[in-house]
Amino acid sequence: MDKAVVFDVGRVLFHWQLRALFEKLIEDREELDWFLANVVTEEWHFQHDRGVPLAQMLPERLAKYPDQALRIAAYAARFNETCYAPMEGVHELVGRLHGRGVPLFCLTNYGDELFAQFRASEPIFDLFEDIIVSGTERIAKPDPRIYEIVEKRSGRDGAALFFTDDNPTNVEAAKARDWDAHLFTNAGALEAQLTAAGLL
Repeated sequence: MDKAVVFDVGRVLFHWQLRALFEKLIEDREELDWFLANVVTEEWHFQHDRGVPLAQMLPERLAKYPDQALRIAAYAARFNETCYAPMEGVHELVGRLHGRGVPLFCLTNYGDELFAQFRASEPIFDLFEDIIVSGTERIAKPDPRIYEIVEKRSGRDGAALFFTDDNPTNVEAAKARDWDAHLFTNAGALEAQLTAAGLL
């Protein structure tokens, strides 16, 4: 089949939130909220998605919040716990697509080092022909250049790429390249979109 399906990872293939790890380490709700708003924030974490190495990020954060050293260390050591469960129904759709011979790819904003340890723990990725990781490329969605990388590595462009992502900005960036792009909400809606596209 010529048309390929490109999946986002966090909040599409897997549930993802920093809170899933740190609520195990911080019992007090107000302290947890403060920590996630100031110390290990999504904005700070996104540096790794863009290619900043942990060896640069962690010392800077430790210097600013020395009393949070153990929790900052847990961010790197236990990051897999932030991607804490498969998204309901989506892995089944991946299996069905693979069974039909549909080429599968991932395009994810994920740090290079952190993705390497996560990839090793999840056999679902064995079904994908290629995984384009923002931290490895040092370019993150919605930058058009990372979509161009997918096109080159998949050998497809425009409507030959069906894309699903939970972030509207990332979906719009794909649509701007004429991809068949869809906002992910749940497996049922995705199944209907894939069926309408003739992929299921």
